[in-house]
Amino acid sequence: MNKKAIGIFDSGLGGLCAVREALKILPDEDIVYFGDTGRVPYGGRSYETIKKYARQDMNFLISKNIKIILIACGTVASVAIDYLKEIFPGMPIIGVVETACEKAVGIAKETQNKNIGVIGTDATISKGMYKKYISELDLNCEVYSKACPLFVPLVENGHINKDDIITKSAAELYLSEFKNLNLSSLILGCTHYPMIKNIIDKVINDKNGKTELIDVGLEAAYKLKQELTKKNLLNNSGEKGGLDIYISDEGLNFKNIASGFLGFDINSGVNKIDIENY
Repeated sequence: MNKKAIGIFDSGLGGLCAVREALKILPDEDIVYFGDTGRVPYGGRSYETIKKYARQDMNFLISKNIKIILIACGTVASVAIDYLKEIFPGMPIIGVVETACEKAVGIAKETQNKNIGVIGTDATISKGMYKKYISELDLNCEVYSKACPLFVPLVENGHINKDDIITKSAAELYLSEFKNLNLSSLILGCTHYPMIKNIIDKVINDKNGKTELIDVGLEAAYKLKQELTKKNLLNNSGEKGGLDIYISDEGLNFKNIASGFLGFDINSGVNKIDIENY
């Protein structure tokens, strides 16, 4: 048994998708979450800047004496995971890319439909890691990718209601070309995107409901439990785990959006840090 906490980080609010699922799947575990709200979004930054930010995020979480880190950021997992594993060799690190790809290929085989869609930030799509992993799992899969850069700032600014006109317009703009591709699944390749899953689903599936949307945060949470079990790092104390949330800037909407999404009040439990010190 290992009572150290799990570390999870993202560029902002999005990683709370993974936190929400981890709280259900691993109720005994303590979780330390860092959202880099002062520097969000990461998706339009250079690869070198993304690596710098990711290194600082890792350094902060490691300072909290954690046992494993989940990169709940599609951009960092696409651009910097190999770099992070190289400079933090003693720390188990999980990304959101591989697990989502495994799920998509499984759906493709089950449905005998090998058309897979991927949406993400500019950096995620340009790096092409989702396509690379899917090809490694099944060369016959056809991958259709699309960058949706407006989704992250829309989520960060609270435009997550299923009837939000602005987000619906952005989704139509980005995703209308996917409607006729007969996709077996669509990977929501950024953890911000599941917060607007209802809107994306309505655009992609219209009335048919054929395309399964893959929540990268959910799939990563399952992988997290698998890795903790394999490495004998589970906390089996039977005591309910806690959640500590840290951010780099206190935006006007963070606490309210986060509380609504997680399903409980976090207003007294959010701490601001200077991430540049790490």
